[in-house]
Amino acid sequence: MDAQKIDTSIYVAVTEAIRNEAERIISEGEVYAIVGYTMGRRKASVQPIIVSDASAAIKLIFTPASLNNLAVYLTKAKKEIPKNGKIGIVVKGCDLKALVGLMGESQLKREELYIIGVPCVGVLASTVQPSRELTSESIAPKCLECDVRMPVGCDFVPNVSLPKKPQIDAKYASEIARLESLTPAERWNYWKEQFSKCIKCYACRQVCPFCFCEQCLCDRNKPQMVETTPRPAGNTAWHIVRAMHLAGRCAGCAECERVCPMDIPLNLLNRKMAKELKELFDYEAGFEVNDKGPLATFADKDDQSFIR
Repeated sequence: MDAQKIDTSIYVAVTEAIRNEAERIISEGEVYAIVGYTMGRRKASVQPIIVSDASAAIKLIFTPASLNNLAVYLTKAKKEIPKNGKIGIVVKGCDLKALVGLMGESQLKREELYIIGVPCVGVLASTVQPSRELTSESIAPKCLECDVRMPVGCDFVPNVSLPKKPQIDAKYASEIARLESLTPAERWNYWKEQFSKCIKCYACRQVCPFCFCEQCLCDRNKPQMVETTPRPAGNTAWHIVRAMHLAGRCAGCAECERVCPMDIPLNLLNRKMAKELKELFDYEAGFEVNDKGPLATFADKDDQSFIR
């Protein structure tokens, strides 16, 4: 079956609206800088940019290649960011969930941000592919399950009408169902095989907005919590610790999976954890600022059947 082309024509209007709003808020001193997207070095590629001059707002764009979750730039470099006032940031719906989660964890303050929400019909799974068109074959799997194509609660959202959502099977849901149909031993073998590919490059950690600790627990060697060499036991411990750490927090941006050089389905694991928390605690990452997630709190209604 031929790939189904996805209508991204609104991105031209979205780009124009972002540029105009960025020029306005910088000129009027409402923000001192904006984190957004601009053209990359390779043809049709996109990379992050920080714009601090109104005349440079013309560089801002939004295309199907705008993959990065820009929220990471507000956590990894927060000590280096001068406190000159508000900072603007361009976010897709999944990126906005990350911002909300970081606010709940006291990493960001809403009053210090100017949020430009992007109406999004999807982005590419990767820019390393022959076609730059967004199709049923090239779209990021996370976009097929997205329920926030129009971000809410932002300071500015371009006024455009979203085209009808394409009818394409959700890949994560179907793969989770397949794994759930296996025996525990078969599932364990599947994940052991995936984790065995890990080279401990930590790209997944570096790109994740929620991995904001100044020193990661897994880097400590006195005492050593997790083996740092890429061997089966250490690899498995690292990925299980990270999955549990993100449970109830993960925004589903899938950046960890995108940057993994070994193609480990990390977001599949995160989506499975999210599914479990929804079923067990009726909780999921969203747009409401919460001080603590379900794994850091106790409620009388929580299931206690695991206690023997």
